[in-house]
Amino acid sequence: MPTTRRTERAPAPAAVSALGLRKSYGDKTVLDGIDLHIPAGSVFALLGPNGAGKTTTVQILSTLVAADGGRAQVAGHDIATAPAGVRSAIGVTGQFAALDDLLTAEENLLLMADLLRLGKREGRARTRELLRRFDIADVAHQRAATFSGGMRRRLDLAMTLVGDPRVIFLDEPTTGLDPRSRRTMWDTVRSLVAGGTTVFLTTQYLEEADQLADRIAVLDGGRIVAEGTADELKGRIPGSHVRLRFSEPAAYERAASAFAGAARDDEELALRIAGDGGLDALRALIDRLDAADVRAADLSVHTPDLDDVFLALTGQGTAAAPLHVKETQR
Repeated sequence: MPTTRRTERAPAPAAVSALGLRKSYGDKTVLDGIDLHIPAGSVFALLGPNGAGKTTTVQILSTLVAADGGRAQVAGHDIATAPAGVRSAIGVTGQFAALDDLLTAEENLLLMADLLRLGKREGRARTRELLRRFDIADVAHQRAATFSGGMRRRLDLAMTLVGDPRVIFLDEPTTGLDPRSRRTMWDTVRSLVAGGTTVFLTTQYLEEADQLADRIAVLDGGRIVAEGTADELKGRIPGSHVRLRFSEPAAYERAASAFAGAARDDEELALRIAGDGGLDALRALIDRLDAADVRAADLSVHTPDLDDVFLALTGQGTAAAPLHVKETQR
């Protein structure tokens, strides 16, 4: 009888891959052998405290800085042997907008088109398209110096896309932006990925990684100390709990007696009770309050978020990023 051979689906091609990437400056080791595999058409976020090596990683992968060891490919090109191929396939946006403030938005884009050696017709067509796409067509003839922070960021990213890159490196792209402008940038990133672009994001805004990234890696001490989806990383950190706050000391003390194992906060008249915050657990908790004839002023559920992951996994986390506890009010 003829045998049927199973065909296995090939893994998604890597837009960015690295093996054993190393970099030192003098006696300081910045990258101590990191490995990466980033599928095409995805968002990858690299988290880490200040000085962890995030920007150095971007600089190496974008051929701005040479690695001391290891190897890497970007868009199918080796960063050491084919740097021109890498540069032709990528776009890079740093922490600060790289604009010529004396030029208008349109002139900045046309200048980039000239630098990329696009034909005049193609360059003008691309400029018109990007002005519309980033909602800056109405200020196309205004100088960049007059733009707000959010508008400057949009123009900076538009300039990155003039060459239609397959891979975009965004190094802390929303630094200094207000919440509205930051969310506008997130929408832009989502639209890029929907069109097949791969985005490599470094950020210290942990909500940003949570919102955007398909996979997240945590860099600390020159090494990747954890990698996975946001949910996978959160699942590694214990600490789910319910917080009960009371308006009267007497009610607080009766509740403390009913929940003998709870952590007390006598100043806030609050109890922290370990639990997953699921419906069954909450029903049981409320039943115990009723049995003790106690009413809480408010109840909130806390589950580990990426802030907790960051602080738990990085040695400098407490100095590098604030802890933004996310609680669900009930």
